[in-house]
Amino acid sequence: MKTYLILFWIFAKIGTFTLGGGYAMLPLIERELVDKGRYLDEQEFLDATAVAQAAPGILAINIAILSGYKMKGFWGSVCCALGAALPSFIIILLIALFFHNFKENPIVQRVFLGIRPAVVALIAVPVFRLAKTAGITYKTAWLPAVSALLVWLLGVSPVYVVLAAGLGGFLYGRVQGGAK
Repeated sequence: MKTYLILFWIFAKIGTFTLGGGYAMLPLIERELVDKGRYLDEQEFLDATAVAQAAPGILAINIAILSGYKMKGFWGSVCCALGAALPSFIIILLIALFFHNFKENPIVQRVFLGIRPAVVALIAVPVFRLAKTAGITYKTAWLPAVSALLVWLLGVSPVYVVLAAGLGGFLYGRVQGGAK
């Protein structure tokens, strides 16, 4: 029972104090689960992150479910998911109840303007860390760059990019496997 509370607390703490969504949470989740608690190793975390990104739904909830399941099965996934979702749900509920009174306040608008660059930085950190863990090098950096440009500039659906990358990886594996 104590382990379930610890897992809930880890994700509740991260969910409460992280601005910027799932990508901003990734370095904190990694620090708690891989570095501090040693619940997962780096490869397991990278795999969970890849599956969480490819699966439909919210990244933070997906990674909480996958991590919790890996650590403690079904009830571990429930505890982690509740820990990740409950703080955000409560905060959004409070904002929805009271924000309409403050949204035109110049101080509130300046605070949100100041938060934006910090959120971009919080998202950039896990991108570079995951690229390093995934073995992205200068020779392979073109793949994520082209993927990002396809989505951003040409408006290609990320679903097609993920499917094409999966197919390309499968074919590459078949060719490499046949070459040995």
